[in-house]
Amino acid sequence: MEGEISNSLARDIVQLHLAAEQDVDTVERNPENPPLKRKDAAKRIHAQDISCDFRTAASALNTGQLVKDPYFTLFEAVGALEIMDSKMDSGFLAEGEKLEDDFDVSQEVLPEEIVGLMDQVLCLEMAWHMGYPLSQSLFTSYHIDRILWPNPKTLDEASFDRQREAGLESKLLHVVYRAYCVAVIKCCDYVHRRIGAEHYYELVAAPQSHVNVIQEEDFVSNLYNRNFLTHFNEAGIQKLLDEALEYTERQASIEETTRYAIVTRLNLRRRMLNAVASDLDLSKNTQIQKWMQCTELLPKLHESRPVAKPVKEAFSIKIQRRMASSVPPRPMVEIDFEDAHTFLRHLCRDAADVYNVIEYRGSSDILNFVYIFQSRKPQPSIYIRCLLQSLIFHDMKILGTVTITKLVFDDLEELTLPADILLDPANGDIEAPHNPRFQIAQAMREHVLRIGDAENLDVGLRKYTGEKPLIEGEASAAEIWSFPLSSWAYYYKLRQMEWIIQMGFELRVYQNDELSGMYWYLSNAAAAKIQHLERIHTFVMQRFKQTKKRSADHKKRFSRCFSFLDVTLLEASATQWFAMALSKCMELYTGLSYFSLITDRCELVPYSTPELRHALRMRPFMQLSIPELPSYAELNGATSITRSDAEKDADQALSVLDMAEEATKVARKEWEALGKLEAEKARCVNCEEWWRASVKDIVRACIACSIAIATMKKAVQTPHGKPMREVLKVEMPGEKSYHDFWLVPKVSLR
Repeated sequence: MEGEISNSLARDIVQLHLAAEQDVDTVERNPENPPLKRKDAAKRIHAQDISCDFRTAASALNTGQLVKDPYFTLFEAVGALEIMDSKMDSGFLAEGEKLEDDFDVSQEVLPEEIVGLMDQVLCLEMAWHMGYPLSQSLFTSYHIDRILWPNPKTLDEASFDRQREAGLESKLLHVVYRAYCVAVIKCCDYVHRRIGAEHYYELVAAPQSHVNVIQEEDFVSNLYNRNFLTHFNEAGIQKLLDEALEYTERQASIEETTRYAIVTRLNLRRRMLNAVASDLDLSKNTQIQKWMQCTELLPKLHESRPVAKPVKEAFSIKIQRRMASSVPPRPMVEIDFEDAHTFLRHLCRDAADVYNVIEYRGSSDILNFVYIFQSRKPQPSIYIRCLLQSLIFHDMKILGTVTITKLVFDDLEELTLPADILLDPANGDIEAPHNPRFQIAQAMREHVLRIGDAENLDVGLRKYTGEKPLIEGEASAAEIWSFPLSSWAYYYKLRQMEWIIQMGFELRVYQNDELSGMYWYLSNAAAAKIQHLERIHTFVMQRFKQTKKRSADHKKRFSRCFSFLDVTLLEASATQWFAMALSKCMELYTGLSYFSLITDRCELVPYSTPELRHALRMRPFMQLSIPELPSYAELNGATSITRSDAEKDADQALSVLDMAEEATKVARKEWEALGKLEAEKARCVNCEEWWRASVKDIVRACIACSIAIATMKKAVQTPHGKPMREVLKVEMPGEKSYHDFWLVPKVSLR
């Protein structure tokens, strides 16, 4: 019965739709009435009110029941929703609202208003750097819109009023503020091109199109069919800024504080333009000096802020209506000047610091620099991150001088193959195919391109290198080969596993009740890395002993390799012990869940199970064959103690806390030893200050962990006859912690 009603309603609605179309067709196709112009036809169309019939038909529908009209497509449905909806229709006008504001870009402005306009543009520019689209930031300025549209063919056309008569315009507006706006646009052009030139984006084929779409959550590259004055060079724009500075300094009629504010902003823009225009200059000291000069002006910019008088009517969201965009209208972004000033200060500081990477000292130094620089708080902006990538990989050269092959070879030499024939540069000069060195060069080139085949290459290279295996045990006489290439690849595999696990702590991905298991897994990964590094160390030592002629250069290379292995082993051991101290049976989080001080998420989420959560956390490593992934049963068995056991046996709790305390002591000792290393040995010459600060934060986390364990031991040893949750108070670290990788809760007695 219900189906018949639905079919009947569908037929009625279709008939109403067809009836309306038939009325129009009758008017248009009647031979006695020839086709009319659109204007006249609109007057002759017969409109039929179907509201009553529609309500009657709809009243027969049950709640939630739908009727589909095959002639009413999804496109029409979405289009109907957009019409006259202020959130979707950019052409929607409220009562009394005009399509465009009556703002004259050539109107006279006060000197204080010029300062206000400059600061407003600066805030919108920083908003774009923060990730907001241009349609909500810089392109809401009427003055910038006039400069960019229509697209100027000459620099003279890049003005607010292209029809103005020379000599009659306001110099303060058309000379000073215009020069500032043009320089801002050109700065954005250099930034936009730098970001677009890097492989930082995910390229996705647009639907029903052969065009690639750039997606990046930290940056919106859409220019809305505008041009950022790309075809104009820096010199011409610097000339405009010089003329603006010269004019401003001559104006004695402007108050000194206001004139000082305008000059400061023009000078800052000159320096920023000069810095971004030559951002790939590998002259380290020159580039650092340019950005430091920008930083020097920021206090002056801030202290002259009070003279600024904002001109809000010079910015409007209505400009979006003229832009080529399929995105619904969005509100204008308003960034506070203090926030914009702070962001600009960090940008200038990061830009100056990023050039410290230019001095090439080895692959490990570059890796440590990138690793530490990218983890700075606040995080460097998208422009700075792309600039760092450009400096390292520009024109397929590392830092403009080192080939990628040499970078890989330097890393291999530092880890597994010091002073080895496999990495001898002379191999590439051999042209005779029968020469072993020629075959070695071919195999090593293949290794750089196809690291996944490292194990097969290791086996194939033995006949050229004459490697001898280690013999394990006199009885079994098992041969153990070094596998230098695959050992190198496996080391970085383990290192990436560590980073992925640690990133989960940094991003607060893991729930409180998962921390114990994930720290246990981190401890296991560090233990696997230690075992692997010790194996590498054994074979490097064997090669060193077998070397008959030890030149000074050979000794230096082996010394560098042993130094790297020692530091890496120390760091891996410190990581293992501290993770162990925070993990099951030896760590603080076990003690907390042991006493039911952390709520189990399974109690709050009925559809969550420990097995499903384990599979979710292990998903990044599911495709790995080695090291073997721990099963849920294995992980759960190593990290869970039943609550009843704790209540019956306080000695067991003390035993767990004693092990956690001992592991924390060892971890602290090793982290402190790591922090005392020389910068060259720690491979952090270019980022020593940041690296030492990071190690100090980990030591502080170790101290906090020791305090928390001592507090819990005191609570366990003191007879009180109360549940532990009534004796201890636990505060989990929020966004701020001693170190992002080591989340130590604060434990106190109630």
